[in-house]
Amino acid sequence: MNLVIRFLKNWTLPVGMTCGVLGFLAFHYIHVLAPLKPAAQATAEFLMPTVLFIMLFATFCKVNPREMRISRWHVWLVMFQLLTCLAIALFLHFTPGFSHALLAEGLMICLVCPTAGAAAMITGRLGGNETSLTTYTILSNLAAAIIIPLVFPLVEKHTNASFLNQFFVILRRVFPLLIFPFLMAWGLREFFPRVHKKVVERTGGLAFYLWGFGLVLSVGQTCRFLVDSPVSIHLKWMLSLVGLFACALQFFMGKNIGAVYGERIGGGQELGQKNTIFAIWVSYTYLSPILSVAPGTYIIWQNAFNAWQLWRKQRQDERKSNLLR
Repeated sequence: MNLVIRFLKNWTLPVGMTCGVLGFLAFHYIHVLAPLKPAAQATAEFLMPTVLFIMLFATFCKVNPREMRISRWHVWLVMFQLLTCLAIALFLHFTPGFSHALLAEGLMICLVCPTAGAAAMITGRLGGNETSLTTYTILSNLAAAIIIPLVFPLVEKHTNASFLNQFFVILRRVFPLLIFPFLMAWGLREFFPRVHKKVVERTGGLAFYLWGFGLVLSVGQTCRFLVDSPVSIHLKWMLSLVGLFACALQFFMGKNIGAVYGERIGGGQELGQKNTIFAIWVSYTYLSPILSVAPGTYIIWQNAFNAWQLWRKQRQDERKSNLLR
């Protein structure tokens, strides 16, 4: 039993991704399960935000808001998020006949997408600064709420809502799953310190395993969308490669910017690990459902890379432990 627990602890991400794919294949190809498919889909859609909320609350309980500071490297990462998105939007605005506009829009969505709430938890597992990551996560989501309604009308000109209306629509989407658990954890720390201490003690690595379970759901949903989408196979592959390119670029840039300030781990996670559920919603709301393939596959690329990083960190810890014996 201990061997199984250790295996799951070390390989949570690959196991989660594999279970997500197998779960989708089971409901898609095993006809006996067909009657359960609508109920399974509804359950997954309900569990995703619930799991995310609990996971973020457990993570934010470990963070002291009084220690949160906006650093110079946070500003550089936000500038990268803004300028890359603006550059693509301006290019598409002034070249309306560009033949690969859909691929450029898919890249723009992956770049402007804010940092995932789970990034703080993964950063902690990798030995990075969770507090700094939480600061940037909130900053990144607020930046996206400003950038998207400001820049996207350059690409999609039929958007009639005002900037403030679009800003609050996005903020309303972000608040329940990001800001509210943060405020709830902060309030618990300030007004009920004993309860807060017990929550921190009892949750432990809960956020990590909840994320692994959430990964099963999100990968299964991604597979369902990729198979059911009416988009051509060629375009799906091209948008998937766009997601891969965006993932590699952002992890690379984030790690190098963060390294200048001694935050290589945090920088990579802050810029590379994205809230892809939010990005898929942005695709549907502002541009085209077709584009959601890019952020939909991004979740596979980023979690494959994180799985490798966690495996390497585990190997390094084991080597250090053996040397100290």
